[in-house]
Amino acid sequence: MENRKIKDELIYFNNVVNFSSTSLRNVPTREQAKWQRKTVVTLALTFLTSSQAKLIVWSKRAGKYEYSVTTANFLVETLKCALSLAALARIWNSEGVTEANSTTLDEVIVYPIPALLYLVKNLLQYYIVAYVDAPGYQILKNLNIISTGVLYRIILKRKLSEIQWAAFILLCAGCITAQLNSRSDHVLQTPLQGWIMAIVMALLSGFAGVYTEAIIKKRPSRNINVQNFWLYIFGMAFNAVAKLIQDFDAVMNKGFFHGYSIITTLMILNHALSGIAVSMVMKYADNIVKVYSTSVAMLLTAIVSVFLFGFNLTLAFFLGAIVVSVSVYLHSAGKLQR
Repeated sequence: MENRKIKDELIYFNNVVNFSSTSLRNVPTREQAKWQRKTVVTLALTFLTSSQAKLIVWSKRAGKYEYSVTTANFLVETLKCALSLAALARIWNSEGVTEANSTTLDEVIVYPIPALLYLVKNLLQYYIVAYVDAPGYQILKNLNIISTGVLYRIILKRKLSEIQWAAFILLCAGCITAQLNSRSDHVLQTPLQGWIMAIVMALLSGFAGVYTEAIIKKRPSRNINVQNFWLYIFGMAFNAVAKLIQDFDAVMNKGFFHGYSIITTLMILNHALSGIAVSMVMKYADNIVKVYSTSVAMLLTAIVSVFLFGFNLTLAFFLGAIVVSVSVYLHSAGKLQR
C-alpha cells in the first residue's frame, strides 16, 4: 500500500512538472513579445496609411475642401493628445506617478523642434500641388525614402549594410515605377518651385522622423504615452497659430466645423491613429520600417482603388509592386547578415 502511494505521488509530481514546462514554453520571451508588438503596430500603420488617401478623396465636395484644413489638422493633434493623456491617466491610476511615466523640463524643451518641422511639412504639401499634378506629387514624395536613409545614418549614427542601401534604392525605383502612367513623359516636368518644395518637404519629413526617433529612443524606459503627449501638446499650439494666421476670418464667419461631415470625422480619426502608430513604430522599430510600411500602403491603396474608384492597374504598377516586394525582402536579408 505504501509503495502504491509513493508511486501515485511520483506520477502526480511528474505531471505537474510536465504541465509547468509546457506552460513556460508557451510564455513569450521578451524578444518574442517585442517582435509581436513591432509586427502589430507596423501592420496597423500600413492599414491606416493605405486608407488615408481614400478618406481624403471622399472628404472633398465638387473637387474641393469645404472644411478648413487647418482646423482639421488642429483636431488631429488634439485627438492624439487626448488619447495619450487618457492612456497616461489609466497608467497613473494603476501604477502611480513614477519616473517611467513622467518627464522633466529638460526632456520637454526638445519637443517643439519636431512639432514645428511637422507643421511646416504639412503646410508645404498643400502648396506643392499648385506646381505639380497628383502623379508628379506622388513621385516627388518618394524623395522622403532617400532623405530618411541618409539622415538615419547621419543623425542616429546607424550604418546600413550595402544590401540595405540597394534595397532602399530599389524601393524608391519601385514606388516611382508603380505610379507611372501613359502620360509618364509629362509627369516629371515640374517647375523649379515644385522641385524646391518637394526637396524641402522630403528633408523636413526625414529629419522630423529621425529626430523624433532619437528623442523617443534616448530614454527607452520612458513610457511612449508621456513622449507622445508633449509632442502633441506643441503640435496643437503650432497648429492653433497656423489656424489663426491662415483661416481666422473663415472660421470666425462660417464656424469652426463648417463643411465637416462623417467622412471628415473618419479622416481626422484615421490621421490621429496613424500618428500614434508612427510613434509606436519609432519606439519599437525604427524609421526604416515606417518608410517600408508607408510604401507598401501606397500599393495597397492602389489595389483597393480598383474596386472603389475604378482605378486601372497597369503593367508599370505590377512591375513596381514586384520591385517593392523584392526591396522589402532584401532589407530583411541585409539586416540578418549584419
